[in-house]
Parts: sequence; C-alpha cells; structure tokens
Amino acid sequence: MVAVADFRRPESVLVVVHTPKLDCLLLERAEPRGFWQSVTGTLDWAETPAHCAAREIGEETGLAPDGLRDAQVQNTFPILPAWRARYSPDVQSNLEHLYYFEVPEVCAVQLAPDEHVAYLWLPIEAAIEKVASSTNREALQRLKDSRSA
Repeated sequence: MVAVADFRRPESVLVVVHTPKLDCLLLERAEPRGFWQSVTGTLDWAETPAHCAAREIGEETGLAPDGLRDAQVQNTFPILPAWRARYSPDVQSNLEHLYYFEVPEVCAVQLAPDEHVAYLWLPIEAAIEKVASSTNREALQRLKDSRSA
C-alpha cells in the first residue's frame, strides 16, 4: 500500500531575494532550461512554510536567511501534468506561500547544481519580464508596488 508520505506535499514556498534598490535574484532551473525563477521549494511533510523558506534560501543560494519576511500571501495553482506523478493521484493543485528576503547588496550565491545552472541579479522590471511563472511575476510586482506606494 502506498502512503501519503511516499508523495510530495502539494505545498511550497516562493522567496523573492532582493536588495534595497530592488535588484532581484533569479535562478535558472537545471530542468527545464530557460525557466527562470526566484527561490522555491516544496515543504517536507512535518515542515512549516517559514522553516522551508529558510531551508531553501540556504540550499539554493548559500545565504543565511536572517530577516526573512512572510508576505502573508498564498496562491493556489494547478500542478502541471509533467509533475503530477510526484504527488498523490488525487492532488491537482499546489498551495504556495510568499516570502521576501532583503540582502544589503548584489552578491555572489552558491547554486545547488542539481537544481539550478545559473543566476542573475536584475532590476525588478527586468525580473518581472524574465520569470516563468505568473505567481512569481505577481510577487515581484507586489514588491515593486509596495515600494512605490
């Protein structure tokens, strides 16, 4: 018999890493190539969103996640058919929690080579144009709007 723990939890975090001047860190996924995103990750079954966000910052960038800010925003989106086998057969969507992480300035990061092949720091307008997912675009736009308000 297959247990729920044999599948991935359909809950994740999106962490926008940025400077005070709104230069934003984007990572290019190893698969599919050309898919640019902010830091993301799936929650382990016993993990809180805050713990997952902190873990993913460390794993995907090598940065210490001091000052991680919960945006108190959640999005639900459909899991693409290519990825559904990772989840229980009855799961069709994922719940994503949004976090922001401000660093003092543009800096080098240490990529997890099994997950990402490149990184860029881009001004927020260019980052909005480059990211692949709609929730990532919305998160960047939300950050931009909060600074211009």
